[in-house]
Amino acid sequence: MKGTVLVTAVGSFSAAAVIETCKAEGYRVIGCDIYPPEWIAASLETDRFFQAPYATDGAHYLEFLEKICAENQIDFLLPLTDVEIDVIDRWRSRARALGVTLCMSGEAAIGLCRDKQKLAQYLKPLRICPVIPGRSLSQVLSEAEAGGFEPLAYPLVLKPFRGRSSQGLRIIENVRQMQRAGEDLRGEAAHYLVQPKIPGPVVTVDVVRDADHGRTVCLPRRELLRTFNGAGTSVYVFRDPLLEKQCAALAEALDIRGCVNFEFIEKTETERYLLECNPRFSGGAAFSRMAGYDMVKNHLRCFAGGEIEPAGEIKNQYLVKRYTEFCTKIED
Repeated sequence: MKGTVLVTAVGSFSAAAVIETCKAEGYRVIGCDIYPPEWIAASLETDRFFQAPYATDGAHYLEFLEKICAENQIDFLLPLTDVEIDVIDRWRSRARALGVTLCMSGEAAIGLCRDKQKLAQYLKPLRICPVIPGRSLSQVLSEAEAGGFEPLAYPLVLKPFRGRSSQGLRIIENVRQMQRAGEDLRGEAAHYLVQPKIPGPVVTVDVVRDADHGRTVCLPRRELLRTFNGAGTSVYVFRDPLLEKQCAALAEALDIRGCVNFEFIEKTETERYLLECNPRFSGGAAFSRMAGYDMVKNHLRCFAGGEIEPAGEIKNQYLVKRYTEFCTKIED
């Protein structure tokens, strides 16, 4: 046994692939989620499961983590959702005291990745790749008081600086919709970003960076069908040397540790605009494993003292997700 891993949010899209790989690599897996185990198929695959409080209740959630880690001799913590990462990012010193390795990037990288405006401002002068321009909604509203909303170039996208899974995102097609959004969001305007809406599919790139050994592996996929909250269900995995080089440079510039995913809007196959960096496994991490590279296994190696594998030969391919029914409990 290599140790014990605590995997959070085992009801999330990436959880099944994460748990399966951890167990295949010889780790004991403890799982948790805000829902009871009977509601979550992946709970059946864990060695032990705990129902967790909401991570938005930060103090209560961290008390829960400390108890679980101490009582189950947790060696590695793998958070799977942004809201958990936000809270756990503030728990680093206590995790070290408990002997728990947080399998996520450092504090500075998390701070940039979780704030879309700061990320764009940081990356723009580096000229690694095109970044979608944006302004705060408060700035747009201030300018509109003098000149109105008519000069804006529609369509536009409004989204929270620290949003996740498309929550709070609005597509603004015209002046009337912009006026309504300004009224609805005036109290939150300082926390919203306004960007031009660029047409095209989303390209997600799973990226794992082994900073200690100087190796980064990138695997892109074009998302053909997505859920409402942005998880790909039908994808085309492909290789693109320029895009992979850009993502490796982005990972180095941000000092990424382990696996993250970059999302781009693909205007053309040679013109892609960076949307964001999610400092966790993508919902489609299983697609990369199916295509020939296990991001979860190599993410663990980054934190367990190993060296990540080279990408090897990966062919362009279409991959799809399907849903399967499970019985989690039969009552008398």
